[in-house]
Amino acid sequence: MHLIEVTVRKDEIKISGHANYAAYGQDIICAGVTALARTLIKSIKDLTEDKMEYEISPGWVDIKYGNLSEKAKTLVDSFFIGICMIANEFPDYVRIAQLM
Repeated sequence: MHLIEVTVRKDEIKISGHANYAAYGQDIICAGVTALARTLIKSIKDLTEDKMEYEISPGWVDIKYGNLSEKAKTLVDSFFIGICMIANEFPDYVRIAQLM
């Protein structure tokens, strides 16, 4: 079984795996998860003063941060809402582990 796993902790978000819902370049689940992750990173960088480290590669996103501002926390919450919507729509392809 192919699956995207999203792990959310108080100081990091990790995303790993591939949905394999459709052919490469046509997989709406992978595209949605990638878009949410990239938007979160860019939004925190552009809209806040918060510091973070991140790594993105095919099938892997790792975002680490420290004490977030209220604005950055709202951005992370928005990311989480989006990921939950995808996971609810496609539960066989996305699993979320929230470890706070």
